[in-house]
Amino acid sequence: MTERAAVLGRPIAHSLSPVLHRAAYAALGLEDWTYEALDIGAEELPVLLAGLDEEWRGFSVTMPCKQAALLAATEHDALPLLLGAANTLVRVPGGWRAENTDVTGVGMALQLGGVERVEHAAILGAGGTASAAAVALASLGAQTVDVVVRDPARAAGVVAVLDALDVTARVATFAQTPEVAAPVVVSTVPADGQTTVAGLHWQPGQTVLDVLYAGWPTPLAAAVTEAGGTTVHGLDVLFWQATVQVELITGRPAPIEAMRAALDAAVPR
Repeated sequence: MTERAAVLGRPIAHSLSPVLHRAAYAALGLEDWTYEALDIGAEELPVLLAGLDEEWRGFSVTMPCKQAALLAATEHDALPLLLGAANTLVRVPGGWRAENTDVTGVGMALQLGGVERVEHAAILGAGGTASAAAVALASLGAQTVDVVVRDPARAAGVVAVLDALDVTARVATFAQTPEVAAPVVVSTVPADGQTTVAGLHWQPGQTVLDVLYAGWPTPLAAAVTEAGGTTVHGLDVLFWQATVQVELITGRPAPIEAMRAALDAAVPR
């Protein structure tokens, strides 16, 4: 029987998830497994899941479907419940289990970028990836996290996650923050906000993870490098969260080297 998986979201044509998952299945010898990209909106996701048969084994979930995926799941891991979002659905008897691998993606990217421990960090932006970054930073020892946003009202979700982890959150707007003082920064700001974050005053020695993975170096990455800081590529977040998804969906160890080779071939650095 064919085993099927896919990435869900809208828009979805740009997704690199098929590159990573297909490479993994090939390396694992899973010749009867397929992986697709399905253009699905949040309101369509519950209907889709309800109509699927047992050959569907799991999904990667991207925007705007992460909250809908959590709500549609029949089982919930503690992490997506904390974040209020799931980026992975895994087939279980009678339904789907919600998981979130974004935290692993951010955490691994930071550690491989040289961040072993941090007490003071900053997050730029306040969406779902920002909440995942909050958990990753807390796991690396962060005691204080500055949350810098356009509108303070949008920071409520990230602040709630930090509060639950006993991490002090300090919210400020970009207008109030001409420079980011934290030694470790995670930017979750989308492409249309790059001018704003690149225009902040950056300092030598800072490590900045920009979760964007298209158009590198991004204006932010270029500004940080020019200031003498270290940048961490958003592709690393994508890669490491995908390795965990492969393991969750297939039940097999992720073939790291094969997946990395496929990603490097698709997006030369």
